Amino acid sequence: MDNFVYNNPTKIIFGKDSIKQVGEACKNEKANCVMVVYGGDYLKENGTLDLVKESLKDAGLDYVIYDGVQSNPCVSQVKKAAAIVKEKNVDFLLAIGGGSAIDTAKGIAIEAASDINIIDVLYGNKEVDSCFPVGVISTIAGSGSEASCSVILTIDEQKLKRAYDSDKIRPRFAIMDPISTFTLPKIQMLSGGCDILMHTLERYFTCTTSNTELIDRMSEGLLITVMEAIKAAKKDPCDYEARANLMWAGSLSHNGLLETGRISDWATHRLEHELSGLFDVIHGCGLTALWATWAKYVYKTNLERFFRFAVEVMKVEANYFDIEETALKGIEALNNFFKEVGMPTSIDELGLVLNEADIEQMANNCLLGSTTIGHFKPLLKEDIITIYNNAIQGGFYEGK
Repeated sequence: MDNFVYNNPTKIIFGKDSIKQVGEACKNEKANCVMVVYGGDYLKENGTLDLVKESLKDAGLDYVIYDGVQSNPCVSQVKKAAAIVKEKNVDFLLAIGGGSAIDTAKGIAIEAASDINIIDVLYGNKEVDSCFPVGVISTIAGSGSEASCSVILTIDEQKLKRAYDSDKIRPRFAIMDPISTFTLPKIQMLSGGCDILMHTLERYFTCTTSNTELIDRMSEGLLITVMEAIKAAKKDPCDYEARANLMWAGSLSHNGLLETGRISDWATHRLEHELSGLFDVIHGCGLTALWATWAKYVYKTNLERFFRFAVEVMKVEANYFDIEETALKGIEALNNFFKEVGMPTSIDELGLVLNEADIEQMANNCLLGSTTIGHFKPLLKEDIITIYNNAIQGGFYEGK
């Protein structure tokens, strides 16, 4: 197990009717004027927005509404909202929704707090010294952004999706009521659930394999539970226990716990970020369209790890005389799970038609500032191009 530092100070307020505590939670963080950051109409339709306004009012807090959040949020939105923060003397940001709303709020918190251009931060040219405090009401299980130190935004002109990590942007609290996810469109539940799986797999397929047993077992249990919960929530959208498991797993998969003592990979996420940055793909859909192709490309780097995944997570019968066959069947089994629940397993299934120039641009964007991506098997530009090309029709295993 590698040395590590683990710090996660985000306060989790979990359970039924927990949204009613938001006013008090903001007040405890010394808020005076709160910017409520969200997008879409569903928060109005399901009554969540009214509950939030009432709770803030009861706590004696002023609030400003910013309802311009879009999927795959971009820097231009952040800058527009940051100007409102300064104009209205906002001192606390409250995101309501999933990763898009939370990342927008984190971006606003950076842009509004200093003279640093957030684009410089996303390019890695500047570090954040301070930012506005952020709180979260999570209504979509998936991104884990409600308890993470990461922000991901698209730089508009270049259509580059870039991430920045800092404990300074970690939310002060996250309110998580599984009931708020009942009315989500099915594709958002499925995409979020698969994002949870991918966050876990990025850490599970590690180049650190010595004495990682504890985190391996935690990861395997989470993967199995999430797959079961996705099926249950698809069958009954109001299955509270399934929704609760998805919501809590989303945080546990991405709050840093499952990467303690190991080096994570993140190649699949880097590949997907360029896909969604250019073509506005739903993040979870992009991940499932790419994962099996990545896995089949890299699995020989550590056959034993893919063998373990196949046996312990996907419950493939172990063939100790041919561990490669077992490893490939594990990749096939997860890909079949994605198909079973209705997620895409190829770029074609995303409805995209990519040409050679598109793939060249995505590969270059992946490598901006580096020569490789990923750690399980570092991928050069030619590797990235091959994976994108293979993923057009899907790189799943069809048997020996």
